[in-house]
Amino acid sequence: MRSRPLTDAIRWALTFWRRSIQARVVVSTVLLSAIVFSVVGWFLLQQTKDGLVDARVDRVVAEAANETADARARLATVPGTDDEASLQLQQLVDPIISRGASRGFSVVLNGPIGEDPTDLAGSGPRYSKDLDLNSVPDELVEHLDQSDATAWEFSRVRYLPDAGREDVAGIVVGSRIRLPADGEFYTIYYVFPMQQEQETLDLVTRALITAGALLLVLVAGLTWLVTRQVVTPVRMARRVAERLAAGELEERLRVRGEDDIARLATSFNQMASSLQRQIRQLEELSRVQRRFTSDVSHELRTPLTTVRMAGDVLYDAREDFDPVTARAAELLQTELDRFEGLLSDLLEISRFDAGAAALDLDDVNLVDVAHRVVDMTRALAEQRHTSVTVKALSEPCLAEADSRRVERIVRNLVSNAIDHADSTGIVILVNSDDHAAAIAVRDHGVGLAPGEAALVFNRFWRADPARARTSGGTGLGLSISLEDTHLHGGWLQAWGQPGQGAQFRLTLPRRVSQVLRHSPLPLVPEDAEEMVP
Repeated sequence: MRSRPLTDAIRWALTFWRRSIQARVVVSTVLLSAIVFSVVGWFLLQQTKDGLVDARVDRVVAEAANETADARARLATVPGTDDEASLQLQQLVDPIISRGASRGFSVVLNGPIGEDPTDLAGSGPRYSKDLDLNSVPDELVEHLDQSDATAWEFSRVRYLPDAGREDVAGIVVGSRIRLPADGEFYTIYYVFPMQQEQETLDLVTRALITAGALLLVLVAGLTWLVTRQVVTPVRMARRVAERLAAGELEERLRVRGEDDIARLATSFNQMASSLQRQIRQLEELSRVQRRFTSDVSHELRTPLTTVRMAGDVLYDAREDFDPVTARAAELLQTELDRFEGLLSDLLEISRFDAGAAALDLDDVNLVDVAHRVVDMTRALAEQRHTSVTVKALSEPCLAEADSRRVERIVRNLVSNAIDHADSTGIVILVNSDDHAAAIAVRDHGVGLAPGEAALVFNRFWRADPARARTSGGTGLGLSISLEDTHLHGGWLQAWGQPGQGAQFRLTLPRRVSQVLRHSPLPLVPEDAEEMVP
């Protein structure tokens, strides 16, 4: 149950990120500023650290040298014997430990130095209270075993658990001292903690982090304000553009000032006004065209009826005429049929243009539709010496559709195939699945040239104007079929290649409210050969 709100929140955040220029600009600026601040802060910290450490090293080395020189001077004035070596060590180390306690450093005295490597913990050294001998680096011990030169190393100053002090970074300076009582060399280590330097670095770090955070907030606020001044007019333009696209052609942007945004708004308003005038002109032209088509179609009905009656009389009496007159009566009857079909198609087109077309829905079996169309076009097919067969890949193939309009679509496709089949056989394929039903009309005639598959549904378009139109088509059949298909929410597509024929595919959803995503039949027929370039 908890994952769903999280998923919704992530989805909302991603959507907001994709759609908001302001958010992307602010976040990008803040991230880049954070990188710059981090680099600058790191550089400043390194410079501060190097300065503090270098100064601290100089001081502790000088202080250790002074302590060693003072110890050597005191030992040089006190002659002694082997029996006094222990006393001299006590007199040597106690004052230094005492001064170290007051000055903040610790002391470790070890010796005498032998031929074997020194084990500092096992040689019984004298050292300051609470100090852990692990604070003295092994590298420094090894160095002083072999050399009498003063040396220093960075180390971690550690204290005994009972001391109640935290471990800190520090510097250990080591020197050799010769004890007059026995003539042996001893090593003395000065352990200087860097507590103050660490506190200073912590203070500088906190100051830089605080300043950087405040600067990032300031940069984010300034970036948000600046981008808001730019993005707000763009958002207003988007809203106005959306309302213009929705048909609210009176919407305009508010112009303020004389800057680039104001000039953009002025240009946008001028463009919107120009588009409004052109759209209104096109709407008026379309309205006049639809009215003209409708009026002409209706006005021609009356004289056509009269001419039809006279033509029927002449056609019925053609056997009493001479051959030339009888042939003229037959041609008149044929052209009257074609003219009447053209008027019916023009009226149907005008209804589509006016948005007055409606569906009379019912469950339609596309297999039955295909067989009825074959019966209706059998005479035309025999006249063109071709055959039309139905191949049902599944039966029944049901779809919620307007039976009259679907039958008209298939009839137009079959008539068009007969007109271009060149006496080859025509196959009507029918198939369906759970989401769609489809009919494909395949012929093996002249086919379609490249690019013509997108033009065959244009009004009055013909692939070859010189080609004889034996089926008596009006040039509007495929256009009406496409409009009928769109009315059902379906697809009407064409494929063709020169010399390989063509295939027209009608795909309908099983339910009108469904959205088509695929077709049960392929658009390119299986027997089509691939074009070799």
